[in-house]
Amino acid sequence: MHGLYSADVLGFDQLDPEIAALVFASTGGNEVVDTEIVQSLWSGYGQIVRCHLRGGSHPSVIVKHVRWPVEQRHPRGWASDRSHARKVRSYAVETVWYERYAARCDDRCRVPSCLGLQRRDDEIVMVLEDLDDAGYPGRRNDVTAAELDACLVWLATFHARFLGVAPDGLWPTGTYWHLATRPDELAALDDGALKAGAVHIDRLLSGSAFQTLVHGDAKLANFCFSDDGRRAAAVDFQYVGGGCGMKDLAYFIGSCLDEAESERQAPRLLDRYFELLGVALDELGRTVDEEALETEWRRLYPVAWTDFHRFLMGWSPGHWKLHRYSDRLAAEVLAGLELDPGVDS
Repeated sequence: MHGLYSADVLGFDQLDPEIAALVFASTGGNEVVDTEIVQSLWSGYGQIVRCHLRGGSHPSVIVKHVRWPVEQRHPRGWASDRSHARKVRSYAVETVWYERYAARCDDRCRVPSCLGLQRRDDEIVMVLEDLDDAGYPGRRNDVTAAELDACLVWLATFHARFLGVAPDGLWPTGTYWHLATRPDELAALDDGALKAGAVHIDRLLSGSAFQTLVHGDAKLANFCFSDDGRRAAAVDFQYVGGGCGMKDLAYFIGSCLDEAESERQAPRLLDRYFELLGVALDELGRTVDEEALETEWRRLYPVAWTDFHRFLMGWSPGHWKLHRYSDRLAAEVLAGLELDPGVDS
C-alpha cells in the first residue's frame, strides 16, 4: 500500500484497491460511492476517512489509515526518534485494544466496533463502525450539562468494567503524558519543585490499590454524542492502558472547562462521577470496597491533575490549560509530598 487513495489530487474518489478490498471484506459492501476526509492524524501519521458504501451491512464506515511519515513533523517542535517510537507503539496498542478489549464495552461506555484490521510494514488500516450512523453524530467544542453527564457516565462505566483488568498488550501505564515516556518534556521543565516531585507524583498514581484501564486521551474532542446529548461514545484508543481512573477524569474536566468553571464545577463533577461509578460497579456485580476506592481516588484527583500539569509545563508552558486553578492544585500536591532526597527525580 502506498497511500489511502489512488486518485488524482483533486478528486480523492477512489480507494487504494487493497484498502477497498479490506473494506468490502469487512462489510460485505461492493462499491465505495463517496469518501470524505474526517481529519488528518497528529504529526502527519495518516488520515481518517469516512467511506460511503453500496451493498453490505454498513452504509458507511470509518477508515483509519496510519502510515509512518517519511519526514517527521510535530506542530510544537517535538519530533524525535523517541516521539516516533511512542507514536508507532500507540497505534500498535490501538489495534490490540480493538482486537481484544473493545467488544467488552456496552452502550454505557460505547466505542466503535472494529470491522477489519490490516497491518503491513509501516502502515496500519482499521475499518471501524461509523458512530454517526450508530446514533452518535454530535461533536462538541462546548458542552451542556447533559453532555458533561454523558461523558461522566462513559468514564465511570469504563473504569468500573475494567477495574482490576491487566493491560496485556496495552500501555502498562496509560495516558500520553506518562512520565516514563516523556523525559524530554521533563528535562525542559523550568519549575524546580515540580520537576523534583515528578517521580513521587507518578508513584502515588501507579501505587493506587485500585487500578483500571484508562482511556488515556479522554478529552472532549474524543467523545461523540447522540442528538439529544444524553449518550456519549468515545474514540481514539492509542494511549489506553493501566492506571488510576482519576487520570481520565482530571484530564477530561480540564479539556472542556476553563479556570473558573473548573474551580466551580469540579466538586460536583467528582460527586457525580463516584455516584455513577458505584452504580456501574453494582450493575456489573463487582465485589470491591467502594468506600475505600472512592476515598483513595478522591485523594488522587489533584495528584492526577498535577501529573498532567507537569507534562504541560514542560511541553507547552503557555498552554491555555495552565491557569490559576491548575497552579493551585499543583502547589497543594507538591506541598504535601514527603520528598526523599535519596530518590533520583
